[in-house]
Amino acid sequence: MEQVLQAAALCVTASLLAMVVRRGSPETALLLALGAAAVVLAALADPLAQVLAFAEELGRRSGISEELLAPLDKTVAIALVVRVGGSLCRDAGESALGAVVETAGAVCALLAALPLIQTASSLLWELME
Repeated sequence: MEQVLQAAALCVTASLLAMVVRRGSPETALLLALGAAAVVLAALADPLAQVLAFAEELGRRSGISEELLAPLDKTVAIALVVRVGGSLCRDAGESALGAVVETAGAVCALLAALPLIQTASSLLWELME
């Protein structure tokens, strides 16, 4: 709870500063937003490692193959990166590039999930035979 409050406070402060700076130097405002995002993401490295360790332990205990859980992890990571990247592009005034980032993210997420999709479809084909 404390970390989300700190992240929100940092991001709101950076947003307010960026609004003030944007009038004179849009590039500096974008760099400020990038810096705030980097600081927040770096601060979340340890909690993220704890969540991933729990997910790995849960996967081991459930007996689900790591090959089936890895695509899920990759897809979630791709979604988070795309969301931040697309928003930063839009903040820079490049909404078309934001849309391209989102499209690339969708393709990469499908590619990451492909082993899971292939496994599920092969199971369905076996059941249908």
